[in-house]
Amino acid sequence: MTESIRQSLEAGPEQLLYAKILEKGMYFGLVVLLVTYLIYVLGIMSPYLPLREVPNYWGLSVHDYLVKTDIQPGWAWIGMLGHADFLNFVGVVILSAVSIFCFLAIVPLLIRNGDRTYAVLAITEVVILCTAASGLLGTGGH
Repeated sequence: MTESIRQSLEAGPEQLLYAKILEKGMYFGLVVLLVTYLIYVLGIMSPYLPLREVPNYWGLSVHDYLVKTDIQPGWAWIGMLGHADFLNFVGVVILSAVSIFCFLAIVPLLIRNGDRTYAVLAITEVVILCTAASGLLGTGGH
């Protein structure tokens, strides 16, 4: 294998940084998921919906589920973190947000290396992910 091909197969510093943050964030998110799941199933905190009632809602659309359970859509779950079944969302949010932090971390490195196009793409990705997560664009109906 020629040297130029071998070099192109090696991960660059921004890829290594991204992977390092992704790995740590993924493990942290999984630990949070496990802990909050145990809090839920062991009954350490009470849930909003009793576990025995959950099957009653399985066949409902999201809209009907939210109406019947009196749960507000979007980020309203943050105000319900005192319930074990909503506490589980924290781990999901961590896992969902890890890539945002990965992109933010590599932007200075990309700029320092003169990779302005990739830096702009990374920033654009952060903006897109944050906009999608914010709910500002709506859900497209019920």
